[in-house]
Amino acid sequence: MSDRMMIGHLYPGKIHPAALHNERKPAQAQTNPPAGTFQELLNENLLKISNHAAKRLQQRGIELKGDQLAQIQSAVDKAAAKGSKESLILMKDMALIVNIPNRTVVTAMDGKAMKDNVFTQIDSAVIIS
Repeated sequence: MSDRMMIGHLYPGKIHPAALHNERKPAQAQTNPPAGTFQELLNENLLKISNHAAKRLQQRGIELKGDQLAQIQSAVDKAAAKGSKESLILMKDMALIVNIPNRTVVTAMDGKAMKDNVFTQIDSAVIIS
C-alpha cells in the first residue's frame, strides 16, 4: 500500500464528472422544473388588491400591515385548498371578499359597513382571529 495513487489511475479513460453524477440519481428522483417563468410563479402567489378594493380601503380608513397581509394570504391558501372561488375573509373588525383563483381582494369593509350587511356570491368564509 505504499504505491502513490494518481487521479488518472482510478479511471484510465476520460469520464466527464456529470456522467458520474447522473448515474447515481435514480430515475424517479429527477423532476421537471416548474412550468412558467419566475415572474409568473411570483404573481401566482402574491395577493393583489383590485382598484375597487383599494378605493374602499382608503375611504374606510383601513390600513393593512405586513402581518395582516400574511394572515390574509394564509387564509387565501386555505380557501384555495378547499376549492373555493369567492371567499369572505373576516379579520377582527374588517371583512374582505377575495377572488381565490386570481388571489385578488375584490372589496373591503370595516366594522361599521359590515353591520346589517348581507354577503352574496361567496362560496366560503375564513375567519382569522
